Parts: sequence; structure tokens; C-alpha cells
Amino acid sequence: MIASSTDCCLLCIVKLCHYILSFSLMPSSVAMADRIEQDSLAMTLDEVSVSAVKQMSSLRQEAEAATILTQKELEQIDAVSIKGISDVVPNFFMPDYGSRITSTIYVRGIGARMDQPSVGLNVDNVPYLNKDAYDFDVADISSVEMLRGPQSTLYGRNTMAGVINVTTLSPMRYQGWRIMVQESSRLRTKASVGWYHKFTPSLAVSATGSYSGSRGEFTNEYNGKKLDWEHNYAFRGKVQWRMKDGWNLMNTVSAGFLRQGGYPYEFKDTGVISYNDTSFYRRFTFADGLTLRYSGDRVSITSITSVQHIDDNMTLDQDFLPEDFFTLTQKKRETSLTEDIVVKGVPMGGNYNWLGGFFAFYKHLDMDAPVTFKDEGISQLIESHRNEANPSYPISWHTRSFPLNSEFTVPTWGVAAYHESVLELGNWNITAGLRVDYEKSTMHYRSHCDTGYTISHLSEGEETFYRDAFIDIDDAGDLSRDFVTLLPKLSVTYSLGETVGNIYAKFSRGYKAGGFNTQMFSDVLQQRLMMIMGMGAQYNVDDIVGYKPEQSWNYEIGSHLTLAEGKIAFDMAAFYIDCHNQQLTMFPEGNTTGRIMTNAGATRSLGGEASLSYMINEQFSINCSYGYTDARFRKFNNGIMDFKGKRIPYAPSNTVFLQASWSRKLSDRVRLTADVNMRGAGKIFWNEENTESQDFYCLLGAGVTCDIDRLGLQLWGKNLTDTRYHTFYFLSMGNAFFQRGKGVEIGLTARYVF
Repeated sequence: MIASSTDCCLLCIVKLCHYILSFSLMPSSVAMADRIEQDSLAMTLDEVSVSAVKQMSSLRQEAEAATILTQKELEQIDAVSIKGISDVVPNFFMPDYGSRITSTIYVRGIGARMDQPSVGLNVDNVPYLNKDAYDFDVADISSVEMLRGPQSTLYGRNTMAGVINVTTLSPMRYQGWRIMVQESSRLRTKASVGWYHKFTPSLAVSATGSYSGSRGEFTNEYNGKKLDWEHNYAFRGKVQWRMKDGWNLMNTVSAGFLRQGGYPYEFKDTGVISYNDTSFYRRFTFADGLTLRYSGDRVSITSITSVQHIDDNMTLDQDFLPEDFFTLTQKKRETSLTEDIVVKGVPMGGNYNWLGGFFAFYKHLDMDAPVTFKDEGISQLIESHRNEANPSYPISWHTRSFPLNSEFTVPTWGVAAYHESVLELGNWNITAGLRVDYEKSTMHYRSHCDTGYTISHLSEGEETFYRDAFIDIDDAGDLSRDFVTLLPKLSVTYSLGETVGNIYAKFSRGYKAGGFNTQMFSDVLQQRLMMIMGMGAQYNVDDIVGYKPEQSWNYEIGSHLTLAEGKIAFDMAAFYIDCHNQQLTMFPEGNTTGRIMTNAGATRSLGGEASLSYMINEQFSINCSYGYTDARFRKFNNGIMDFKGKRIPYAPSNTVFLQASWSRKLSDRVRLTADVNMRGAGKIFWNEENTESQDFYCLLGAGVTCDIDRLGLQLWGKNLTDTRYHTFYFLSMGNAFFQRGKGVEIGLTARYVF
């Protein structure tokens, strides 16, 4: 295992402090109004965005731990997807490993590596229900806001750790063309073209196309080829229409096509990436969201309707070794429909405000997930075990390859009603909310295998034919789960003054839906096959395949402060999370082929976070954030080991982000901007036993941007100290594998607007 060194982290910090001191001594030139305008845009999102619809006031006035990143801030750190804000947002961690299907997010010790997400995602009001589609690039992002802590009362299922709202550039705010081209030393290329046009003062449209690609960084030593290449194409169109009599309409349509290699997993024993079977990920996505809003004198009504579709194929050498053990192909087609109706009272000068709503969704999943046993898998995992058990009658498989087939149809639907009231009593604001959520999921499955083997008789060293045995398994069935839950919320905010800020206390409940372990069916079928041969025991399908919903109680206190005449913005929060039936991804003992989602009895997570934005003068500013989480099992025994007191795996104990920015106007046409930043994460435990871990590591980045009229040129670098660290660990057949993080990278980005 590669652990980042303390020396490397200290070097990052020393260099960062050096840059900060250097910048602070430089002369000023950037107008304060530029920064104020950016902050204003961050707080005033599009008038029909889901965040604005479900907020009573600006986020810093509410009892929410939230981070808002503007377009310029995202461009500075080269963030074109939600992965780009990992560590920048305190206690938000989204590692880069595997392929884009592995959209793992951890917030405050709560997260999920497969199946249901713990953090919700909305892009231009479209709620993404499948986390397999979370990792995608978005051109011309206007703002990203990340709300931490349970958002289940207003946003519903699978937002128990928070919600991310992404807003793209509005053609009502900007008109013209935007072109971006980027190339880096890691052979990565990005490009986008956007057209924004306002036909009339009330009708505007935009169209954006983008491409990102990579020729790969990690090499498969088995064949000498790059593994993590990719080609990613995307399109987005937006229409905004301000109609008469208080009506507003926005429709956003997007589509994406991705083809990539991925999965550069190195064998722990050798530190080498070497496997023989082809691995890739292919994905097509489509989404359309229609937002229709009516603003009246006493009430506003917003309808958000969306349709989403994902069609993908994940093919893996599942043993990740240069031998022929087994492969997995998972093909998935899922279509989702959602409807969210929000009714909000218009404040009439009184001390009471409210909103309420109704949400419904339906999604239909079809999946094929065959696991193919190959020569070594048959020899070592089946034949050898059988022959050791009965050496007098050895067996030999008819073919050196056979599939364990699994096919699923999973329709899921749900409805919810929610309400939130806000009462203002002088400097006190009391908010109370409740959501009633019902969900039903059904799985129709078929597992089948048609194979066979020859039994011989071994006597006095001579082997003779005994008989042929044929295996024809065809199991089908239905499983069903339904869940009803109440999701309350109560918060109290005390205003310290309009220009100073507030302090708050918040109590809320989080909820993540239960589901089915589709990847365990290959193991169920394997155990059934072994039982037919007289070995092992059969899994109970209902017990091993289903897992329960995850629920939490979140207790939080915090503050939003504005100090030094608006130059300092300081946010802080402390939290305690009591979680029941936390969903964990585990690898079953022995020579198994799948992963299983299971429920820990009880866990707890406590910690704090703070962020500071300080505008030292008109040309120099500092941004920093820190998050600390101590997430442990309170009650979890898997029948083999008691994990009580152990850290929850994959959730980092610390996240750190430091950034110093300086800007100077050299002439009426030229502006120079420079920034240096450091982001860090760790310690991260990789397994429930806490025997494998990644120490805290930090990555140094920097950039220099020269804006000449409409042209912007940015030279940037990431992981400039070439820190070595790991982003992922897992087991397959009892073998341990890691993925190494990416090394130093230098890039050049050109942006042109006209």
C-alpha cells in the first residue's frame, strides 16, 4: 500500500504559506464590486430553480450548512463535475476511481458505494435518481450549492447526507457564444461550445455541446495498453419563457454518450496492474426537465416534471488477475419519471411563511448481469474443491467456460407529501416540517445455468469413465419491499443582526431507501450449483438479496457570520448523527464473485466543519474550509467479528481546502489572476476491521489566468508535489486490490466569449 508521507503534506503547507505571504505583499487593483457581484449571483439563483423554489430565504439566513460555488470559483479549480468539489466543500468526499459508474459520495460519515445514493443531485431541476449517472461533465455551470445534513423533508428519498443543486448558465442572463478548449500533460482533452440567444425580452434559448477525452494514465502490464482512456460527448439545450400573468417556463434537455476503459486496480501483493480480460464502461443518458411556475399575489405554484433514461454496460475482468477466473457483464436500462408540485405562500408582511408539496416518481429497471466462469475459475473454485471432497470420483467440466445468468426487472414507485412552516418572533425564526413518504419496489428475477461435467472413477491410480452429470438450473421468482416513513424537521435560528449573521440549532431525520442486491445472484447461483454437487449450503434468496432502509437522526448547531464590514464570511457547524441500519457494501467471505449491501445495526457520526472567506483587500482573498468526522459502528456483528467501535470504512476523518487568490488589472484590456490551493483528505479506513487504511494526504494546485478582452488563458497544475496516495481498496476472491491516485498534471485552458 502507498501511504502519503508527512513530509509531502508539510511541503504542501509550507509552499502554500509562502504563496500567501507573497500575494499579500502585492499591490491591489481588482474592484471589490467584482467579488460582491459574484457573491450576489451565487445567492440569487435562477428564478425557477428547485433551490429557489424550496427556500424561504437565502441559504445563509437558514439553518443549513451549505457551500455555494460560483462559475468563476469553479473555473479556478477546473471543476466541471461534482467530483471537482471533493474536499473543497467541508466533509464532502467523492474519490476518483474505477470508472464513471462508481459515483461514491461520503458526507459526514454517511455514504454509499453502490445502489441507492446518500446525496441527492439536481441539475436544472432534474432530480437524478440513479447514482450510476452522477459522474458527468457539465459545460457552463453557473453555480453549485451543496447542502449538508439530511434534506429529506423537502427533497425526499436518498438525501439523508445532503443534496447538490447544479444550475447551468441561463440564456436570460447571458447572450452570445462561449468556447472552451483544454489540454493537459496527462493527455486529457476537453472542449465545449455554447450558444445563448434572447429572441425577445421574454424568450431565450441556449444550446451547448461538449467533449472530454483521455488517452489514459495507467498501463495494464499484461498487454501494455492504457486502461483509463475515455471519450465523453454531451449536449444540453435550454428554453426559458417569461409568459404573461405571472407564468414562467423553463425546459432543459440533455443527452450524453460515454465510452471508457477504467478499473486500473493493482494487486496488493505485487503493486502491479495486470489482468487479461477486457474491461470497459459504456453509458448513454437522456434527461428532460420542465419547470412551470405561477407567481400570484398570495401564492406561488411550481411544477417540476422530469423524464430520465440511462442505458449502460459495465464489463469487468472481475478477478483482476492475469488468469482466466471469471468476468462480469452488467447491462442496465432504466427509465424514470418524476413530478414535484410545490406551493409556497407569498409573504404579506406578517411573521408566518409556509410551503407544501407533493412528489411522485416511477422508475423501471431492466438488467442482465451474467458472470462467466472461465478455465481457472472452473479448475480452482469448483473442480479442485469437489475433487478434494471426493478424490475417488474426480470430475472434469464439459467446457472450460460457462455463464451464470441473471436477469432482473425492478419497477419502483413512490409518493410523498410534505409541508414546512416558518414562524418569525422578533430575532427568532422557528421552522418545522414534516414529510410522509411511501415507496414500493418489486423485483422479478430469473437465474439460470446450463452446464455439466464428467465423473470418473479413480482406482489404483487408473482413472476410468463413470458417468456424465448435467446441471440445468432455472430459478425464477418475485420479491417485494415497501417502506413508509415520516421525516420531521425542526430548527431554530437567532438573528444577530442583518449585517452580522445568525446562530441556529437543527433537528432532522434522514432516510435512504432499501432495495435488492442484484450482484449477489451470481453467488446464489454458484452456491446452488455447489449444493447440487454435494458441497456447501444454499443461500436463502429472500435473506441475502434484500436490504433494509437506512435512517438517521441528525442533531446540529451552527452559525453564519459576516464580519469586518462584509470582508469576512464565516460558517461553522457541529453535528451528531445517530444512524440505524446503515447500508454498507461488503465482500462476502470466501471465493465469491459479487458484492453485497448489508445493514449495520447502528452507527454514530460526530464532528464539525468550518469555512472562511476573507477578502483582505481589493485584489487579494483567501478561502479555506475544514471538516472533521468521527464515524464509528455502535452495533455491528456479521456473525464472524464484532465491529463495535471500529471506524466506518471509506469515510475520511478530515477534509481540508486552502486557497489564496490574487488579481490585478494590468490595463483596460488585460487582467491577471493567480491562485494557489491545497486540498487534503484522510485518514481513510478501507475495511470494517480497520486493518487497511490511507493516511492523510494533500494535493497542491495552482493556476495563472490572463484575460485579454474576450479571451482567457489559464495555465494550471494539479498535485504539483506528485503525492502518491490511494483512492480505493477492495477484495476479490480474498485478494486485495488498490487504485492509485493520479499524479502531477499541468494543463492549459482557453476560453473565448463573444
